[in-house]
Amino acid sequence: MSPSLIDCKYESRTPGGGVRTAPSQLDSFDWCAIEQSLDDSGNAVLPRLLSVRQCKELSALYPRDEGYRSRIVMARHGFGRGEYKYFAYPLPPLLDQLRHALYWRLAPIANRWNRQLGVGVSYPDELDAFLERCREAGQVRPTPLILQYGPGDYNCLHQDLYGEHVFPLQVAILLSEPGKDFTGGEFVMTESTARNQRADVVALRQGDAVVFTVNQRPAAGKRGGMRKAAMRHGVSRLRSGKRHTVGLIFHDAR
Repeated sequence: MSPSLIDCKYESRTPGGGVRTAPSQLDSFDWCAIEQSLDDSGNAVLPRLLSVRQCKELSALYPRDEGYRSRIVMARHGFGRGEYKYFAYPLPPLLDQLRHALYWRLAPIANRWNRQLGVGVSYPDELDAFLERCREAGQVRPTPLILQYGPGDYNCLHQDLYGEHVFPLQVAILLSEPGKDFTGGEFVMTESTARNQRADVVALRQGDAVVFTVNQRPAAGKRGGMRKAAMRHGVSRLRSGKRHTVGLIFHDAR
């Protein structure tokens, strides 16, 4: 086990000791193993975070006009092929609850990573406090989104940065069923350091979520100490069908 893993204790409580209202699925995960996976490879899978019913209900939101602040056609911007929509505030209740509950569990990891990388930024315990920091810097536009891919569509390798304040982890949830709703369309991550490059294909089932690095993560150097590993993510070309995904980004955009 990596010596970088610290104080791995996760409880469903607020910092003041009260009971936290969070999706019950989150309590069933091995958060020590999730933290270790993030340390080792920059990503970790949360199996069956959403039920099939919840996935279908979220996918059904995509054709609607209401509830979104903008629609992006990827080919127009050189992002790949496919399209996505940014949700407007207020977010759908399920996504708002997940965003808050996941942030609370990921903030200690994000703070430790910054310390290991020598980054003088710390994140508050609660999402609302971090979003207030974003608003003060002019980052006021919500970033959670839903993506839609069809045959031949793909997403170029990229990083979701959006402004000065960036939370170093984000979450994607696969809403469609591989092999039934679509083929191809794998979630891909790459890692680059001064000496090495690596690519991972992260296998997901319907309802699975992947927590992954937005920009940089600390990685153990060959001679001891920590080095910066630059991460990017994307989606491989869809061969058939239709694929929907929800993305939960914790910092808002300018």
